[in-house]
Amino acid sequence: MNNKVTVILPDTDKEQLSSTINSLQAFEDVQKILVVGNNEKAIDGIEYLKSNEGFYATSTWKSIANHISSPYTLVYSKTMALKLGQYAIQRLQKACEDTDAGMVYSDYYEEKEGLLSLLPLIDYQAGSLRDDFNFGSILFFQSDTLTSAIAEMAENYMHAALYELRLKVSQKKELFHLPEPLYTEIELDTRLSGEKLFDYVDPRNRDRQIEMELVCTSHLKEIGGYLKPTFKSIEFNTDQYPVEASVIIPVRNREKTIADAIESVLKQKTSFDFNLIIIDNHSTDKTSDIIQSFAVNKQLVHLKPERSDLGIGGCWNHGLASEYCGKFAIQLDSDDLYIDENVIEQIVKAFYEQNCAMVVGSYQMVNFNLEEIPPGLIDHKEWTPDNGRNNALRINGLGAPRAFYTPVLRDVKVPNTSYGEDYALGLNISRHYQIGRIYDPLYLCRRWEDNSDASLDVQKMNAHNRYKDKIRTIELKARQQLNKTSLSNG
Repeated sequence: MNNKVTVILPDTDKEQLSSTINSLQAFEDVQKILVVGNNEKAIDGIEYLKSNEGFYATSTWKSIANHISSPYTLVYSKTMALKLGQYAIQRLQKACEDTDAGMVYSDYYEEKEGLLSLLPLIDYQAGSLRDDFNFGSILFFQSDTLTSAIAEMAENYMHAALYELRLKVSQKKELFHLPEPLYTEIELDTRLSGEKLFDYVDPRNRDRQIEMELVCTSHLKEIGGYLKPTFKSIEFNTDQYPVEASVIIPVRNREKTIADAIESVLKQKTSFDFNLIIIDNHSTDKTSDIIQSFAVNKQLVHLKPERSDLGIGGCWNHGLASEYCGKFAIQLDSDDLYIDENVIEQIVKAFYEQNCAMVVGSYQMVNFNLEEIPPGLIDHKEWTPDNGRNNALRINGLGAPRAFYTPVLRDVKVPNTSYGEDYALGLNISRHYQIGRIYDPLYLCRRWEDNSDASLDVQKMNAHNRYKDKIRTIELKARQQLNKTSLSNG
């Protein structure tokens, strides 16, 4: 098993680079160390590949392919000094041999602010299409598969080469997760999970996001999961509904915020009748009493499910099935507020004007005192009518507030979960129907310590990501079947 691995590294300062090279040279399996950058350094034992376009550019990887002659290739994507674990390269190589995987990645230790902690990763699946899927910083490839994938990369991207590379490898062979911690990463991004959540809608990342969308769309076309921009038309039926629109708020133990949410709904001004349906999911604090204090207003419907196994999605199903639900069902979280008195009117108008089964708005990030906080406005302008539903398989959310044409939602059913249920609905509905968009802010999203995703531990983050990947896998398979059926029917 000697001398079977080429190692690819991005250039960095000489001290960090020398430390990484010394760590690698302790492994007899390493045949070649190739450093990629634009400022060559005199370090023994390495080859230097000059690249002016950067480590994530397609042209760089085209050049790298010409320097790979070993059976296996290890790519290290960080610039901090690499700390390899005991027999790390041998374990990666053995896993690659035994499974015939195109790429192997492993768990690792994370060093953050001087503290060392285990960071387990999740298994890759067909729906793991998001470009920020965490493989860690070491990717171990079968070289033949790697160079074959590079040869198929036709477009010259500046940011998306590694993303395109792993998608093309995944079309050929398995991306295998080895659940062993084989190295240590030094984490420089110390933001909480809730602060990292919106990086993909940051305007500063727009050029990168455009490339990632192009890569994902091309991948979907190659695997039969791409949907053309043709949608079912909706004739909004004349069935009898008690009101034109219902705002639905599932709530459990939100005594600090529920009154504000209720007031922001009841002050809405519309040209049609609407109501507010609150599904009070067995609150044990003062939430129920606060809701009842508004009961004098006949627009408010206070429902208490008998079931004790309902998540947010299950509460939505309870509200949708009730006799009080209107033609359109509009979302508001129990700790958020509509931004003004015209939100419901705007949303219902969008359904008719855009002929859609779902409308997604925009929102402003604020703290508990309603002061704007970064990243500010979340408008998901990356959504386009032609390609939004394809790009939706890459990103981790579609935006908010969300509203639905009730007959469609009653047919689809909301997953009985308390995370990702809205994303699942967006993917499912967009398979057949256009999703309407409102890019003006419609509500204030309050970030505070009790938000569901304000600060998550690694187990919770993994659970959330695993579920959303599974949702994408289901949706991808459904779209592939839809395309096969359409093709067979001519």
